[in-house]
Parts: sequence; structure tokens; C-alpha cells
Amino acid sequence: MTNVRCILVSLVVSALALTSFDLSAQRNDKLLNRPYADMRQLHLGFSVGAFTETTALTNNGFVTATGESWFVDQAAYSPGFCVNGLLDIRLNTYFNLRFTPGMYFGNRVLKFRDATSGNVEQQNIKSTYVVAPVDLKYSSLRNHNIRPYLTVGAMGAFDVGKQRNEQLKFNTANVFLTFGFGCDFYLPYFKFIPEVKFCLGLADRLKHDRPDLAEEPEKIKYTQSLSKATSQMVVLTFYFE
Repeated sequence: MTNVRCILVSLVVSALALTSFDLSAQRNDKLLNRPYADMRQLHLGFSVGAFTETTALTNNGFVTATGESWFVDQAAYSPGFCVNGLLDIRLNTYFNLRFTPGMYFGNRVLKFRDATSGNVEQQNIKSTYVVAPVDLKYSSLRNHNIRPYLTVGAMGAFDVGKQRNEQLKFNTANVFLTFGFGCDFYLPYFKFIPEVKFCLGLADRLKHDRPDLAEEPEKIKYTQSLSKATSQMVVLTFYFE
């Protein structure tokens, strides 16, 4: 819930900034780089960036037949790398529709603690996501060579990385609700666009049915100790359009 509050505060502040920016843009009389760039119906580009993924785990206090009670949390936040294409469609002066398919490469570490014995184990999870984000982009009026904006949208993600028979296993598909803000910088030959995006996972990613553990039934206790697992991401992206 704290993360959601932070996102809402960020969006409100960004919206207020856009409003004040629109007022100042009315007095824009300086020399412009690429003055007609935004009049084109279709824009193409690409992006590179970094992201962090948080796994929100709901522990249920399950106790095994031998008296073990395992609790799971994310022990480390490791930045990942992402690369995307960009297809931007102009709808009108203020709104654009964007499609940015790409790939995210990440890693995170989960830690397991037994409350009775104090034993600690961990699982290193490597992810390779194929993503398909669709965003509605709302931009202020251009002020000289700067134009800030807000985005809202959805992102489908598919983890195509191989998963071994470890403590926890996660479903391949996920859907994220996304919110973000950024700024178009108009350079002489292209637009440079830094953007921050918050992604809230909507699906339970935990795979509760584990037939792969038929030969290692003692490992099912980790899955039984969790009710659900959802993902959240913060993505910093640099677009070149």
C-alpha cells in the first residue's frame, strides 16, 4: 500500500507540474529544434534502460508436520537491463498511443527463514521477460525544446527463462498496470526522452501446483508457506525517437 501511495503522490505532483508548464509554454518564442516533429502521425524509435523488480510475498504461517514454519521475503534488489522498440501514434495535440515491445533481463534473491530452528536458505531467480506495453501518453504544450508528459497503460509480460526445480516456481505470464512520467527533449537530429514508470502486477505469480517436486516432496513446504506472490517494478528508460 505504501508503494501505491508513493505512485499516486508522484502522479499528482507531475500533473500539477504539467499544468504550470502549459501556462508558461504559451510564451514560447525561442528558436526550436525539429519544430514540426510532433505533427507527424507516426513515430519510431528505441530505448534502453534499467529496472528493479520487487516480489510481494504473502506468508500464511504454515507449519509442517515436523514443526517447521518458514517465512519468505526478498533479500536483495538487483537492477536489471531492458531494451525496447517504440511505435508512437499521434492522436491529437495532447495525446499519443505508444506500443513499446521489448525484453527485460533481471535477477532477484529470495530468503527463507525457519522461525523454529533459525535455519536460513535462499533462492536466486533469474528472469528473462518478453514484454508488450501499451500506454496512453498525455503531454503538455511544448516549451522551447522541452515537453513533459504522463503515461498510463498496461503491460503483458512473459518469462521465457528456464526454471529449475527449486523452492519456489513462478507462472510464466503476468499483467501489469503502469503509470509513469517523462520529458521530451528536442535535440537537433532526434528526441531524447527519459522516463520513469511504475508497474503493479495484477496476477498471483506463484505456481501452487508442483508436480515437478514428485521426487523431492520435502520442497513443497516453501510453496505451502505462501498464499500468493505479486510483482512490482520501477523502470528507468531512455528513449531515442
